[in-house]
Amino acid sequence: MATTAPIDPASAPTAADVAQTDFLDHGHPGVQRFALDATSNAEHTDAARASAIFAEVRDRIWYDPYDISIDPNDYTASAVLAGRQRWCVPKAVLLAAAARAAGIPARLGFADVRNHLQSPQLAERMGTDVFHWHGYVLLWIDGRWVKASPAFNAELCARFGTAPLHFDGTHDALLHEFTGDGRRHMEYLVERGVYADLPFELIFADLTDLYPVDLVAAPDDDPAFRPRSQQAEPEIPA
Repeated sequence: MATTAPIDPASAPTAADVAQTDFLDHGHPGVQRFALDATSNAEHTDAARASAIFAEVRDRIWYDPYDISIDPNDYTASAVLAGRQRWCVPKAVLLAAAARAAGIPARLGFADVRNHLQSPQLAERMGTDVFHWHGYVLLWIDGRWVKASPAFNAELCARFGTAPLHFDGTHDALLHEFTGDGRRHMEYLVERGVYADLPFELIFADLTDLYPVDLVAAPDDDPAFRPRSQQAEPEIPA
C-alpha cells in the first residue's frame, strides 16, 4: 500500500474522490449495507444522507485511543466496521468510504489537535496533550467541501461534559473548542494535509517518532474510555 500524496483541499472533486481503494473499500458488501442502512430514513439529499452516515459512524464505533494496530489491513473501512480499530483515523476512513458508497465524493483530512480533556491515564501514556494526525473527512455537498469529524461517540462526550458533534451536511462539524461549561476542549494546531486515500505509511512513521510509547503495547485499563456495558461508573477527571 503506497504512500498517498496530499492534494489541494480546495480543488473540485475528481474520480479519485469516489474511487474504491485498498483502505476505502466501499465496494465491500458490509460497507455497502452500512451506507444503505444508515441512509434508509434520510431525505434524498446529499446533505441529509451525509448527516445520517456521520451519526451512524460517530456512535456505532466506540472511540478507543488505546487499541492501535500497525497492520494496514485493520484500517480498511470494512475492518473498521467490524470493530478492529476505533480511534479517529479509522473512523474517518469509514465515514469517507460510506459516503463514497452513497455517491458522495469524500476526502480524508488530518491535523494536529490539542486535547485539554484527556483522562489522567491517557495523558501519562502519551506524554503530551497533542494528538498528532487527528483524522476528519471532507465531503462534497452542494458544490463545496464540508468538514466533519466523527471521532467521539455521544456517550463518551457526555462523560467529558461536552455535547456530541452534530453534522447537518451543510456546516463544518469539527471538534468543539469548549465544553458546555466553558472549559477549553480542543484546539486545531497544524493541518497535516488532505488526501484521496489513507497515507498509512506516512502517519505511522510520524507517530512512531512523535510519541514516547510503543503504540501497540497493551496499556493499563482506562475506565474513561471503557464502554458502559463493561463498567459500573466511569472515573472522569473534574
